[in-house]
Amino acid sequence: MLELIKAITLGLVVLLPLANPLTTVALFLGLVGEMSYEERNRQARQASIYVFAIMMVAWYAGNAVLNTFGISIPGLRIAGGLIVAFIGFRMLFPARPAGHSVEANQKMDELDSAKEPVNIAFVPLAMPSTAGPGTIAMIISSASTVKSGVDFPAWVLSVAPVLTFLLVSLILWISLRSSGGIMKLVGKSGIEAISRLMGFLLVCMGVQFVINGVLEVAHTFH
Repeated sequence: MLELIKAITLGLVVLLPLANPLTTVALFLGLVGEMSYEERNRQARQASIYVFAIMMVAWYAGNAVLNTFGISIPGLRIAGGLIVAFIGFRMLFPARPAGHSVEANQKMDELDSAKEPVNIAFVPLAMPSTAGPGTIAMIISSASTVKSGVDFPAWVLSVAPVLTFLLVSLILWISLRSSGGIMKLVGKSGIEAISRLMGFLLVCMGVQFVINGVLEVAHTFH
């Protein structure tokens, strides 16, 4: 049980800075202005389900995709590191306020022109805001490198990913349901400060991924 708790904690520490629910909260509040309370809750619930599904597919089918396209683990590690570092730099030095993206702007235009509520659960809340390229690259890389019996027992690797993804989705759902209170408590400046702190962590993680990938390539050729 201690190994399971350790694996879940490690997964949350790695994924939460990438998923960054607070940024998704800011995006959510910017898109649901005219929606009813019931519709907001429905969108929050669907977004959480979509995030869980995306993460599960990345964990269990990511390796098959890599093998199909002939992508090596060091290549994935370097590419994932560059993506994570790029996301971190964008969070550290945002060109636009948090939550503004091409997908978000398109949804805002749809919301302005449509009478019926537009579904924002999958795009942009689930992807790319929460389960974006960095999160997916991290999950696939972890699934490729974590070995049963070496890092964790086999039963832990069977249970921990599902519980970790479930907890990330649950945290996102709670954050979206409590979005109004979170914004009042933290404020826009607080969310920006937390976003920059997470951005710095992501830059460090991305650089480390690139270093590990380069070392693996050098070791292979050596």
